[in-house]
Amino acid sequence: MVGRGKYIHELYKHKVKPGKVQEYRKLVEEFYTSLANNPEYDMKLTGSWEVVVGELDTFYHVWEHNGFHGLDLLMPKLAADKKYQDFQAKLAPMLNSRTSQLIQEFSFWPSSPPKQLGGVYEMRNYTLKPGTLLEWEQEWRIGLDARKKFVEPIAAFFSQVGELHQVIHMWHYESLDARKQMRQRAWEIDTWSATVAKTVKLADHMSAQILQPLPFSPLR
Repeated sequence: MVGRGKYIHELYKHKVKPGKVQEYRKLVEEFYTSLANNPEYDMKLTGSWEVVVGELDTFYHVWEHNGFHGLDLLMPKLAADKKYQDFQAKLAPMLNSRTSQLIQEFSFWPSSPPKQLGGVYEMRNYTLKPGTLLEWEQEWRIGLDARKKFVEPIAAFFSQVGELHQVIHMWHYESLDARKQMRQRAWEIDTWSATVAKTVKLADHMSAQILQPLPFSPLR
């Protein structure tokens, strides 16, 4: 009822050992660039980011797949790929932990196509009370119209596999100071303050982190 339904996205979170960050950046740039450009694999890299305020030494990567069927076809091909196996073997010793989620776009907020914007990105994570996703979506449809007057909306997803009842929003700002100003201006619009008042009661937990895109990220 709330999902766009066209694609399924996979969100990877890598917590890197502090002494391995430079080595990690080089490894993922080389492999992810080659993977994204490989015509044998039906998958697209939406974006890759590093946390600069929040959980430091943490990296996020979002891949786009042609639905669950496309992911079903892809997974065994990757598992049998020697280059993929080598990448995983090199990656594992660099990480403290890693997680993946299957997430879907909200129908009213499709993710942005590749573009170079500069500035910073914000990732906001909301863990909702079970059973409140539809209400959340209905209120955010209204609130987004207010926010779009001031800020670039990048993507909004809800989780389907992994940590459930999660909503993930991504925003773009020219700078941290621009973020402060844009958020203040949004509060001047009644529909935005009403959206916040109605949705805050639906969340059990929320967090915000500032991200910088990696040099090879299609969104940067």
